[in-house]
Amino acid sequence: MDEYKPKHSLTEELVRCRVWIENALAYGDGTHTFDDVARGVLQGTHHLWPLPNSCAVTEFVVYPQTKHFHVWLAGGTLNEILELNEPFAQFAKANGCTAMTIAGRPGWERALDKLGWGFQFTTLKREI
Repeated sequence: MDEYKPKHSLTEELVRCRVWIENALAYGDGTHTFDDVARGVLQGTHHLWPLPNSCAVTEFVVYPQTKHFHVWLAGGTLNEILELNEPFAQFAKANGCTAMTIAGRPGWERALDKLGWGFQFTTLKREI
């Protein structure tokens, strides 16, 4: 798992990964800015997974009965991101998680199906 740890400071990696993070945030309906993500990574509430041509940002979601590892943002080269599947699982297990989740566009379901991920539910939204 050490190969997925930042090679530079977190701040340097955030700057390098900014375009991928902002591209992923563009699908998030304005819930967060890059600065919000950077603050979470620097404070340790989010985890940055920098890769040569992409990155992912993850977090733990703690429920009353379980803890999940959630892939919150990902951008860059798809095949490179998919290579994180097993390191994600190892990190999640080591941190007491019982499942991994991802929220994203429909294409993620197709991309992750062959790696053991499956559909759970749909989230709907209504502006008010």
